[in-house]
Amino acid sequence: MILPIVAYGDPVLRKKAGDVAKDYPKLSELIENMWATMYNASGVGLAAPQIGLPIRLFVIDATPFADDEELSPEEQNKLKGFKKVFINAKIEDETGEDWAFNEGCLSIPDIREDVNRKDTIKITYTDDKFKTHTEVYDGLLARVIQHEYDHIEGVLFTDKLSSLKKRLLKNRLDKISKGKINVDYKMRFPNLKKGR
Repeated sequence: MILPIVAYGDPVLRKKAGDVAKDYPKLSELIENMWATMYNASGVGLAAPQIGLPIRLFVIDATPFADDEELSPEEQNKLKGFKKVFINAKIEDETGEDWAFNEGCLSIPDIREDVNRKDTIKITYTDDKFKTHTEVYDGLLARVIQHEYDHIEGVLFTDKLSSLKKRLLKNRLDKISKGKINVDYKMRFPNLKKGR
């Protein structure tokens, strides 16, 4: 089932999410719905807060990035078929050089900005079978994971921009929260005036 994606301005996007218990009701159905919602919106990642649930869960399918000709064949191979569920993730370490990449977010449509992030991460998480993994990722994969991880920490990519850039985006962000934007997927707008 395709769920509405929560737009910028909703308080759930600012909450530090809580852990997911093994007996979380209908967890596999929720994960399936998150995949369907993400693919419907042409996203590569989706976190539970983006569908209104303040829990530590996100899904990533980085395969669309594998077609980027600017990437090395090695990087393309890492991205191809990378499809994972991250439950109760904890980034243990962020290392390497800061590098900029143009990021967007399904909760903040039509805004894309360069964001600096560390190149390499070490992350511990459980998968959808509640098996624990500790893995190291770098490059674009690390970035996609960092972006989704930020969502479960109550952080948006716009928080990482300069104060000048934030001021320049304020009106556009306000319009998004009020639903004054055209999107081709279902969204829930926190400040939508009824009957407009």
